[in-house]
Amino acid sequence: MTRESARLSDLVSRRKFVAAAGSAGAAAVAGCSESGGSGDGDSADGGSGGEASSGDGSTATDSDGSESSGGGGMDTSVLTGDGSSTVFPITNTAASYWNSNPEAGDGDYWPSEWAEEYGTDMRLADYFASEYGYEATGERSSPPYRVSIALSHSGTGIEGVMEGRVDIGDASSSAASELGEDAEGLDGFVDHVVGVDGQPIVVSPEIADAGVEQITIDDLRGMYKGEITNWSEVGGPDKDILALGRAEGSGTDTAFRNNVYGDPDEPISPDQRFGQNQQLQQAVGQADNAIAYIALAFVEPDGNTPPIGLEIDGTVYEYGKNLGAQEYPLSRDLHAYTYEDTSRKEAAFINFCLSDFGQEIFVAGNNYFKLPADRLEAQREKVAASKYE
Repeated sequence: MTRESARLSDLVSRRKFVAAAGSAGAAAVAGCSESGGSGDGDSADGGSGGEASSGDGSTATDSDGSESSGGGGMDTSVLTGDGSSTVFPITNTAASYWNSNPEAGDGDYWPSEWAEEYGTDMRLADYFASEYGYEATGERSSPPYRVSIALSHSGTGIEGVMEGRVDIGDASSSAASELGEDAEGLDGFVDHVVGVDGQPIVVSPEIADAGVEQITIDDLRGMYKGEITNWSEVGGPDKDILALGRAEGSGTDTAFRNNVYGDPDEPISPDQRFGQNQQLQQAVGQADNAIAYIALAFVEPDGNTPPIGLEIDGTVYEYGKNLGAQEYPLSRDLHAYTYEDTSRKEAAFINFCLSDFGQEIFVAGNNYFKLPADRLEAQREKVAASKYE
C-alpha cells in the first residue's frame, strides 16, 4: 500500500540516524564485549546467543554503509530479517539449517551427496560462510554468525530494512508496489529474488467436494467486489460465498490486487482479512463456503485448502501443472531486500538461499518454484563472494 512521502522521508532519515547511532554504540562497547546482538522476532531457534568469534582480520561493511566488527574483525552479530509470511518459510528454513551448522554426512540436513557436490567436508554454515571470509567454528549449533527471521508482513519487512531495524526485509511484492513508484528512498533497495510463488486460489473442502473445480478470473473479480455472492452463480452449491483475504499491507494482498485488477491499490471487499497465510489457511479449512488467495506453501490439496483452477483468456491454470508459467498473472517474485548495498554477512546468507542446495531444500522444499537458470545466475552475481575479497 502506498505511503505518504512525508512518512517515507522520515524512514530514510531514521535509517541514517540508526546507522550513525549503531556505529557510535559499537565503538563504545568494543572493548567490553565481542558478542553479537539478538533478533527481535520469531526465529527458527530464538535467534540469540552462541555467536562464534571468527574472522580473517578484515572489516565487514553493513548494508547501511557503516563498518562493524565481531571477533577477528568480522561482523559476527546476529543477522536479522523480518517481513512476509509468504517468504518466511524460505528464509526461516534456511536460518534453521544455518544455525544448526550440521556436519557433512548428516543425512537429514547436510547429506553426503550434497557435501560431495560442493567438494567439502566442512559443516554446512561453516562452508557457505567461509566463502565470504568467515572462519569455520567446527561446532554443531555454532555457526560463524547466527540468523534470526521474524514473521510479519511485506510492508513491515520493507519498512524495517529501510529504517535499519533489520538486515533483510522479506517481501512477496515489490518495494515499488508497497511504497509507490515515486517513493523517496526507493532507489536504496537492493532486490534479491530468492524464489517464485504461483499464488493459487483455494476453497473450503466442502466447496471442492461439491464439484467446484475452476472459476474464471472475472468470477474471482466479482467475488471480491461483492458482485457474486453465492456459489450457485458459478456452478457450486447454494451457499453464500465467504471471500477471505490477507491484511492490507501484506505482499500477498498487494500482489493479488495488482495482478487481478491491475492496480495494487484497487479497493476490494473481502468478508474477513487475516494477517498471515497461516491464519488464512486455518480459516479456509474451518469454514464450509470460503474462497481465498494464498501462497503456494500453504496449499493442502487433500486438507484444509484444496486449490481450484483459474481460467484466464481460455487457459486454465491449475496447481501442480502450470502455475509457474510466465503467462500466469498471479505468479510473483519472492524478495529478500537489503538496503543501501549488501553487506558481506547478508550476502553470505542470501547466497546460501540461492545455492543449488538452498533452492532445492528451502524453495522447492516449501512448494515454491526455483529460479530458472538465467535468473539464478543474475541473482547470484549480485552477492558473489568475489565482491567481498
